Formats: sequence, C-alpha cells, structure tokens
Amino acid sequence: MSEHHTQPSQADNTNDLYAVRLQKLEEMRKAGKDPYAANWPQTHTSAQVKALYEKELAPQEVDGHLPEGVEGPFVSLAGRLTVFRVMGKASFVKILDRDGVIQLYFKRDIVGEEAYNAFKKLDVGDIIGVNGTLFKSKTGEVTVRVHAFDLLSKALRPLPEKWHGLKDADAIYRQRYLDLIVNPDSRERFFKRSAIVREIRSFLWSRDFTEVELPVLQNMAGGAAARPFVTHFNALSCDFYMRIAPELHLKRMLVGGFDRVFELGRVFRNEGLSRRHNPEFTMLEVYQAYSDYRGMMTLMYDMVQHLCKTVLGGNTRIPRADGGEIELGGKWREVSYRDLVIEATDDKDWFSRSKQEKLAACEKLGIEVNPALDDFAVTQDVYEKIVEPSLIQPTFVTHIPSELCPLAKLTPDGSGTLDVFELCINGQEIAPAYSEQNDPLTQRKMLECQVGDEKQNLDEDFLTALEHGMPPAGGMGVGIDRLAILLTGAASIRDVILFPAMRPLAGEREGTPQQESTKE
Repeated sequence: MSEHHTQPSQADNTNDLYAVRLQKLEEMRKAGKDPYAANWPQTHTSAQVKALYEKELAPQEVDGHLPEGVEGPFVSLAGRLTVFRVMGKASFVKILDRDGVIQLYFKRDIVGEEAYNAFKKLDVGDIIGVNGTLFKSKTGEVTVRVHAFDLLSKALRPLPEKWHGLKDADAIYRQRYLDLIVNPDSRERFFKRSAIVREIRSFLWSRDFTEVELPVLQNMAGGAAARPFVTHFNALSCDFYMRIAPELHLKRMLVGGFDRVFELGRVFRNEGLSRRHNPEFTMLEVYQAYSDYRGMMTLMYDMVQHLCKTVLGGNTRIPRADGGEIELGGKWREVSYRDLVIEATDDKDWFSRSKQEKLAACEKLGIEVNPALDDFAVTQDVYEKIVEPSLIQPTFVTHIPSELCPLAKLTPDGSGTLDVFELCINGQEIAPAYSEQNDPLTQRKMLECQVGDEKQNLDEDFLTALEHGMPPAGGMGVGIDRLAILLTGAASIRDVILFPAMRPLAGEREGTPQQESTKE
C-alpha cells in the first residue's frame, strides 16, 4: 500500500482493503480452497452455548472457574467475525450469530500450526464455523475452546467504521444488512417486530379468527380515501391498482359466512414520506360479526395487553424521549371527538359556528388551514394539528363526524356522527374501528356522496355483495408499523421497516424522484 502525505478518505481506505481481501481470495483459490463451498452443521447458537454452560458447568465452578481437568461439553456453532485480534500462539476472537456474540479461543497447539496460520489470515466480517469445548476465561466470559474451524464465506468488503457502528442515517436505511450486523439495538428491534406480528396472529387465532389472503392487485381502489399506485395488467389489457386497504374484500368474507376474519399484509398509498408515513406499509384488518365498535375496543385493549405480556415481558410502561412514559396497562381514556375539539379551541360553541368564524379562530390559534376546505375538513385540520399530537396516553376518540368515513354506521341519536373510535397513543393514530355499515341502501348513498360525479368509482360488486346480506359487525384496522414504533421505542417508521422507500441514488434510475414530505 503506497504512502500518502494527506489523510486518506474513507472511500480510499475501503477500496484498499477490498483489494487486499480480493488478493487473499485469489490466493486461497490458487491453493485449492474455495471459501464459499463449505457448510457447517450447528448444534448450538451463542445463547444456547451460554445457557448450556450455566446448566452443566456453572455448578462445578470453584471461585468462578472450572477446576483443572474438567472439560466442558462439545459444541458446534457458526457466525460472523466481529472482533479479531491475533496474538502470537493463541488468540481470543468473537463471532456474531442470530442470538448474539460469543467468544472463541484459538490456540495453535490445539488446532494445529497449518490451521492456525490459516486462521491468522481471516478478516473481520468473515463467516466461520467452529467446534470445540466450553470454558470460562479469566475475565469470566463463557468461551469456546476451538478444536476445528472452517471459513464459510469470505467478506470482501470491511464492516463500517472498524466495528464501532453504523451512524449515517442514509446508510442505515440503504444498507440495512450492515445496520443489522453492527447495531445490536437495530437487530433487537426487528426481532421484536417479528415477535409482535407472531403474537398478534397467535392472539387472534386463539379467539377463533380465520386468517385469509386477499388480492393486492385490484381493479378498483377502495376501502379508504387515498391516492393509489397504478399498474397495467397486460393479460387483461386494463389498469389495476395496488390496494390501499383490504376492507371491502374482508366484508365480502363476512357476507360469505366467515364471521371472524382478518388479514395481516401490505397496503400501498402513493402519498408522502415522513417520520410516520411510508407508501408501503403493513396493516392488520380484523372483522367480527355480531359485534360493533365497542367490541373492537375490547379486542384492541386485550391484544395490546397480550403483546405487553408476551413481547415486552409483562412491562406495560413505554419510555418517551422527553423522560416521560406511556402506560399501556390500566383503563384507557374514552372521549368524544367533539369534546376534544371544544377543549382544544376553548370554544364550547365551535360546532355551531360558521366556516368563516372557524377560519378566523384558527388564525388566532396559529393553525394554518386551507380556506378552500369544506366546513367539516376545517375542524378535522384542527383535530389533526393540535388535538391528536397531544394524545400521549392511550385514548379512544369516539363519534367522529359522518363526513369522514362512508363505511361506518351512523350514531342512532341523529347527531351526525359515527359509531367509530380512533385509538391514539403517543400523539398518533394507531387503530381506527367501526360499527360497520351493513344497510346496502344507506351504504350506496354514502359512497355516492363520497365519489360525487365520478360514479364509475363506485364498487358495484361490493354493493351487490351487501345486498345479499352482511351481518352486523365490528371492524378494525391496526397500523403494524406504528404499533411497532410504540412497542420498540423507535424514533421513526423507517426504524421499524427493514427496507423503507428511499430516493434512488444518482445513476441508479432515470427520472425525477418524489419530494419527501415533512408531514408529521
């Protein structure tokens, strides 16, 4: 490697190390060794090794160490080298596997001189398999005394920042695989997200719900008010849409006699990117016949308590960045949309005022509102900008205005509201739920009002299904990504999505990328 009079850049260092490792690979292959050909049967993971030591060897310890001559059990495991320092005739290194990190002890007299010389040519990032016996080092760390090893995959590129972590946010999201290798918190967060999804399924299955798989490509974009992604279906010679919600197909399932049904899958909305929004996200939608929005309240509360027990180890308190905490146990607050808006505006007559009076009040409150909005939308803007962000503790916001959702039942008292709740926690909506509209004539009128003059956007097949009779039902949608943000303490939706949507790098793709939204 040539000397430089100036400090080399990170890119220069990476390129130099790549060249060195590539040369090592060529030398191995010339010597007849293919570092990608071998497999390695594993008997244990790092966590299982440590548990085995505690069970079988710890009771035999004297002053924290095994007596001389006591040989630990033989184990076989594999992982990625994360700490690698060669010291003469013996070396301690560490590997990372799916459960965490385990220390290995390589000694020339045990593995043999030829194998030890091969070991010294390894690099941080290489994946190896080892077998050997267990002991505890002088520092009290459970360690594998290696008897034999093999190189399973040669890493040609070095890990970032010499294993001190991946800090650059753009690199974390674009090269998630590196983030998962070097950032333990990120690995743990995604294991926890997986556990959340698993336990949601387990909870619903235990209550006799049937999981179904419904179309992602749909000939009509319905079930929510959102801008869809459009694609072309060549075989049918027409445009289709990536679904924005599975709701209308799930209601068809209710008509078909599936009284308890859910889907947990991807939905797509061609809208902005932000800390809480990704155009591709995961949604749980669940429907229960002979229930209503209050039945969904109970279901949601019970499901969160189940997640606290099974995923969080019984903990119901979630710390916040400001030093406070969210309490998921106990009784959750229930309050009407109307009362929250009146409280936020300090105006008991808000809902009887004209649109112009509301706009003037918004100006005094410092709330920027588009004056072209409909009257109900002005109030909704107030709700979204100052009410929802203030709802930190779990809150069921009930009886939203009828204009906001055409798929729910009207409140029987004639107040112009819906039998609906929106569950808000930590200043964001986690789950809306309805007493589902099952009157086909009323449903038609509400959808006609929503589409206006664009009658071609009416889902006539769905309305025909309702005319065959849908039982009364409660339905609920749960944003899995937002729930994961809450339960893992993540700062952004990008931190709980393995590969979030990103603007293409220069040269990756032609075209103008979408502007990222600053919407919270």
